[in-house]
Amino acid sequence: MITIRRELGRDAAAREALLDLGYGAVRFSKVSHRLREGRLPAAGLAFVACDHGRLIGTVRLWDVAADDGLPALLLGPLTVHPNQRDRGVGGALMRHAIAVAAKRGHQSIVLLGDAPYYERFGFSNEMTRSLWLPGRYDAHRFLALELSAGALDGASGLVRATGRQLPAQVKAWRDKSMRAAPSLLQAA
Repeated sequence: MITIRRELGRDAAAREALLDLGYGAVRFSKVSHRLREGRLPAAGLAFVACDHGRLIGTVRLWDVAADDGLPALLLGPLTVHPNQRDRGVGGALMRHAIAVAAKRGHQSIVLLGDAPYYERFGFSNEMTRSLWLPGRYDAHRFLALELSAGALDGASGLVRATGRQLPAQVKAWRDKSMRAAPSLLQAA
């Protein structure tokens, strides 16, 4: 049985191993990673999908803002274990993350991703035309969703990270635990 719950500290190594499996080392060179690097996810907005206790999917949201000061959330990365794809896990994670973000009072979400996939959740590139990200990316993949009508009206400028910094001791632990993470997903 698949359940979606808030991410816990004990999920970190399995989450990182899953992200390595889904994206490989290239994930650290992505533009969106620059906005997440050294930051904590937005409060209460990191989720995992589990099947009989085994972590099989993850999605997190991060605090960002445009140059004009307009706050938003950055979604990603979203990934599901390759053996668990085509079961609706990614869609369930997306719907859950969007619903909780709205319930917590957030007004909009941006992401870099595959437009045909994310359009089913209401994302489009119409609202990101006056926004840009730090680095190179395909503009048609820069998408947004308003959780409140008009939330991105007039939004413009560079999107920058605004979330809480990751404490130094957590960075050191994370680096150490990530070296051990690949073995955690072999049986998934």
